[in-house]
Parts: sequence; C-alpha cells; structure tokens
Amino acid sequence: MEYILAHDVGTTGTKAVLVSPSGEVAATAYAPYPTSYPRPLWAEQDPADWWKAVGQTARAVLDRAQVPASAVMGLTFATQMLDIIALDAQRELLGTCISWLDCRAGEEARWVMGRLGGPSIFAALVGATITGKDMLPKYVWLKRHAPEVYARTKTFIDCTGYLMLRATGRLVFEWTTASVTGLFNLKSKSWDTGLMRFFGLERSKFPDLVGSTSQVGGLTAEAARELGLREGTPVIAGAGDGPCAAVGAGAVGEGEGHMCLGTSGIVGVMTRRKVTGKRGLATIQSTDAAKNLLIGEMETCGECLNWGARVLYGREADAAAFSLMDADVDATPPGAGGLLFAPWMYGERCPVSDERARAGFINLGANHSRREMTRAIYEGVAFNLRWILESVQSLYGFACPSLRVIGGGAKGRPWLRIIADVTGRQLEPTLQPQEAAAVGAALVGGVGLGLYPTIEATRNVIRPSQVVTPDSGQHEAYTQAYRAFQSLYPSLRGLFHTLNRGERTAA
Repeated sequence: MEYILAHDVGTTGTKAVLVSPSGEVAATAYAPYPTSYPRPLWAEQDPADWWKAVGQTARAVLDRAQVPASAVMGLTFATQMLDIIALDAQRELLGTCISWLDCRAGEEARWVMGRLGGPSIFAALVGATITGKDMLPKYVWLKRHAPEVYARTKTFIDCTGYLMLRATGRLVFEWTTASVTGLFNLKSKSWDTGLMRFFGLERSKFPDLVGSTSQVGGLTAEAARELGLREGTPVIAGAGDGPCAAVGAGAVGEGEGHMCLGTSGIVGVMTRRKVTGKRGLATIQSTDAAKNLLIGEMETCGECLNWGARVLYGREADAAAFSLMDADVDATPPGAGGLLFAPWMYGERCPVSDERARAGFINLGANHSRREMTRAIYEGVAFNLRWILESVQSLYGFACPSLRVIGGGAKGRPWLRIIADVTGRQLEPTLQPQEAAAVGAALVGGVGLGLYPTIEATRNVIRPSQVVTPDSGQHEAYTQAYRAFQSLYPSLRGLFHTLNRGERTAA
C-alpha cells in the first residue's frame, strides 16, 4: 500500500502522520521543540528545529508502520500561521523566526490602522482590529526597529515557505498563509502591490505564490537523506493549520462548518461567497481555490479548562484531571447555580475583538464550590461559541445546524453535551480529532497527487465517531444565562481597559 506523509508543524512540536488514500492513519510520531522569549512581548523559534523535527518524525512513522520509503507517494505540511522569517540573498536565515505568539508590534498595529482611518474604520473594513501579533505590523516593525535586517532581507517567507525551501530548494509563499499577511488579494490570488506600496513594503521581498494543492517540486537529494525518503518524492505545498483542519474535519462543502476545541477555539465555514469579516470574524483563503474560509477564533477555549485543572484541581491538564472535572460537571445541574464564567483569559478576537478583555467568575457566592466553578467554565466557553455561531448566522446566513468537531476537546463527552445544548447545534466529533490538521494536509496532498479530483471530493473520507444531538428543552433553559453572558463584555469593557491600560498588547 502507498501513503501520503503529512506533518503538522505547530508551535510546541511537529506531528507526522502516515495516511492511506482512504484516510486511514497507519502511524503517527511527535517531536517537540522550544520557543524562546528573549524580551517582554517577544516570542521566537529556530526554523532549523522544525526541519529537524520533520526528519525525526518522518523516519519514526516509517519505522512504526514498517513500510519502506518507496511507499510514500508524496509529502505535505500543515503549518502554524502568522510567522515571519527573513532570508538574505544567499537564502540564509537573518536571525530566528518571529512567532505568531510575538506581540512586539503593538505600536505598528496602531499605525497601520491609523493609516486607514483608525481602529473603528479599520474594523469596519476588514472585520476586526489588528494587534501586535499580526504580520503586517511586524513587517513594519522590522523596517523601523531592525533596518539593517530589513535592508539585508532578500525574501520574506513563513513556516510553509521555509519547509518548501528545505524540501525542494524553491522559494514560494502558499495562498492560505499569504492570506493572513494583510497583503494578499483574495479575488485575484495575488500579492496586493498597492497595499505594499501604501505601507512602504517592497513586492520584490515576497516570493511567488502557489496554491495549497500545487506540487512545488521533488525532494532534493539532501532533503531525502535527512528525512529518510526517496529523492524526487513529490512535495505538495499544503496549507496553514486552520485551513487544513477544515479538510481534516470533513467540512468542505458550501456552508459547512466545523468547530475546533483546542487550546484556542475556532468556528470555520467554507463558502464560495466573497464576504467581509465583521465582529472579529475574518475571511481567509481556504485550501479550495474556489472557496474562502470564514473563521471566528476565541483566544482561550481548551486553555480555560487547562487553567481549571491547574488552579482548581492542582493537577496537570491531562486525561486523569479531565476525568475528575467531567465527573464534577456531570454531578452539577445546568446553569452552575447562577455562576457565569467569562472565558477571555488572554484577550479576545471573536465575537468581540479586544486584547484587554480578561476572564472572570461573575455572581460567585458562598454557596458555590469547585463543582459549580468547573461547570461554569465549561458553560462559559460554550456561551462564547454560541455567540460566534449566532454572529455567523445573523451576519452571513450560515445556520450550521450540524458541525464537525475536532481538537482535544472533541473527546470530552460532558463538554460536547453542554456545547450542543447551549448552541442548539448537532455536533459530530471525528474519529481522529487530534490529527485533523495533519490528516487534512494529507488529503490536500492527495488532491495535488491526483488521488481526489477536488478538495470537496475528500468530504466523504472523514467520518464522525458519534453524533451529539442537542436537547431542545435544555437549549431553551440555557438562553436566559446566555443573554446574561452576552451582557458581561459591554458591562466590563471599561473596567478591563482601566485595569489593563499598561499592557501594550496581549492578544
């Protein structure tokens, strides 16, 4: 049997999966790497660590599956997005990668928005304000604060571009990851040279664009040795982890939605429509050249549960801790005794875009215990997801009555039940929810190899593990608490901005 080898190159490590054309995972492997924080608000990674992890995990999955290198028909990637790498004229790294976690460009974000009329007008145009985490402000930051690096930069790439360079020797920028730079034209699938000039950036510093399913080239002899694969093995561009996750969820038809319950939370909808983002919702390029991905991200989703495990239970956020938490939640009636939890632990992007928003328990009384607090955390995240889904429906007409669910949270039965009842949506967790991005990348690679005619044709490869149907009575019962939850942010916004005034950026 032949396989596609896909790597999910994330922030904390790389996961490799060996996937058959029918979507079955034959083997997985994982290798971690560090993130450095050299200054306040800064976060950096060494791209060489990614490539080393790719090689380690590639060899590991071949060994675990007991298959030869000749069984790998193609290689592809799902990658972290919103990162910046500068190369000189010899294609050598000019320092480390500026991570998506990096917040150094807060002043530049405000300058960028000011050039387009200020934060309110900017948000009206593109759907949300931007922060120091975003890419366009970071390009401007480099020009302002590291002019020698900027001047020596021949080419800007990102994680996908670096992996393509190491694998094939070609310099390219993939569409989905380009679409979050702020410099990509979704309609023409080209760099927006007008915007580049407007912000003082040079088109010559950005490489040619390629689609997600493009065959960028074959593995070079050096890359093949490092990965334990055959020279010339086709390398398909792949895509950012979010767009790949939509494919790995099987939600690739028009108007179909998925929900990712990871450290952050994502609601994504595939559509052919050209829509402008609002209320923190953004439109980016999907892996399907004919479709965009309407996406709403809440900054802390599963991280709220992780916090609860550490602080309320004094345990690491692992399966044993979540089992205890689930038992307490099951033993606590819906509504958590009137206790509400605002899940904005690290600012928020959607449904409100505010880097200074913070989490909190509201209406906490002496009658409440750890059980009610835990249930309130589960419900608070669910309320925020309902708010995003209602925004998607009211603004764009996508009802999303059923949603494919991926991420580690897809394994939590009590949490899925709460989310289904709160949102009123049918939830369909996938069979391999934590491998969704890597499996999605493999299917994107399959399109590039001609195994599937289109991205939409991969839809039936992914199957749900179960179906969680909402209880209509519970949904109605939750509505009063949900309306109270919606009033929290406008009531507390002024307080957030007073207390967090000293933070340049945090989201």
